[in-house]
Amino acid sequence: MTAETSYRIAVAQVKPAGATADAIRVIDEYAAKATRQQARLLLFPEAYIGGYPRGSSFGAPVGSRSEEGREEFRAYWGRAIEVPGKACEQLAQIARRHQLMLVVGVIERAGGTLYCTVVFFSAAGELMGTHRKLMPTGAERLIWGFGDGSTMPVFDTPLGKVGALICWENYMPLMRVAHYAKGIEIWCAPTADGRDTWLPTMRHIAIEGRCFVLSANQFARQSDYPNLYGREHGSDDPVVCRGGSCIVDPFGAVLAGPNFEGEALLVADIDRKAIPRGKYDFDVVGHYARPDVFSLRVNEARTAAVTFDRGEGVLVGNAQRVAAKGAAAV
Repeated sequence: MTAETSYRIAVAQVKPAGATADAIRVIDEYAAKATRQQARLLLFPEAYIGGYPRGSSFGAPVGSRSEEGREEFRAYWGRAIEVPGKACEQLAQIARRHQLMLVVGVIERAGGTLYCTVVFFSAAGELMGTHRKLMPTGAERLIWGFGDGSTMPVFDTPLGKVGALICWENYMPLMRVAHYAKGIEIWCAPTADGRDTWLPTMRHIAIEGRCFVLSANQFARQSDYPNLYGREHGSDDPVVCRGGSCIVDPFGAVLAGPNFEGEALLVADIDRKAIPRGKYDFDVVGHYARPDVFSLRVNEARTAAVTFDRGEGVLVGNAQRVAAKGAAAV
């Protein structure tokens, strides 16, 4: 696909939204703001729809689970969205109405399991695909399932090749190399990490991959977390996630942010001609790769817990994907 060379991109640093309807409303508002500033792509933070349950334990000390924790998870499960589903249809409408590519962090519900997921919508309102977080970090593993290699896309779009890694996936060297090999140009990094160490990571990825990097985090105070998360806030209402959203170019220059002040829309103009300029002396999967010494194998197969063999073919889970046995006679 022939992609545009120069355009504007944007990152939304927002506070937790609570209900899905509230999150959709805020996404629409920020999409309108981004469009007024002529942005073509807008990124939202990790788990923005469904919520990042900062500080929650879900009643699970090692060796036991509490009834209160089970109820807390049930409520959290209830706020997650299905992909595709009603919320995705609303996001598609927002993308189409504002003629804006949307990349949004959501909590996805699939049966009884939740996934930390990124959904991608084209400016025409098409749900292009998803990425499920491969490796939830720490206590996230209690509440989120693991993605597999089938949702590690890099999309060929009118804005270039766009993909996403979620939060600490960005620390996974082999996963980064897989995305570099797909030619990623616009690297989206929705996160929940506002530490001082995050910006150096984003700058490193931009330099390593010779790509533009966008990172979106939430700016949150204790009062932004409702009682069902088990949090109370004092009179000073301290900041519990300070943002740090940013946009970085392929040479590591910070084009926007990091913002630690509050909610914000970060905007930057990019020129994709900077990518081949950077790869002139460093192409991590090209002339700098040394495949005679190093190689990486990536399994992109979809995995399923249950496979049904009914003789005429193989039916995998609910995907209704039939693999015929043998070739039909002509």
